[in-house]
Amino acid sequence: MNRLTAFSIVTLLVIGAGLAQARDLSAAEAQNLLDAGTILPFKKLNATALAEHPGATLTDTELEEEYGKYRYKVDLRDAKGIEWDLELDAVTGKVLKNHQDT
Repeated sequence: MNRLTAFSIVTLLVIGAGLAQARDLSAAEAQNLLDAGTILPFKKLNATALAEHPGATLTDTELEEEYGKYRYKVDLRDAKGIEWDLELDAVTGKVLKNHQDT
């Protein structure tokens, strides 16, 4: 493999990795999306997540954008101390992932 081919492959991998990563949104960006009605209120998203594990408490939340979609990620701790990772569509409120943290 010549240097130009190797450089091209590495460049494509770096560009591809950068495009695939989710981007955390700032508080100002989140507020703009809320004000525009683009995403659901966080109170509603939190209630949806907590309904999946009654008696659980929120330990962390974050809003991300990936491929033009807004994801609300929630970490919960249930009454037994088990940690859960949930991911919701921030536009519809649909639960996309709900699994025990390992």
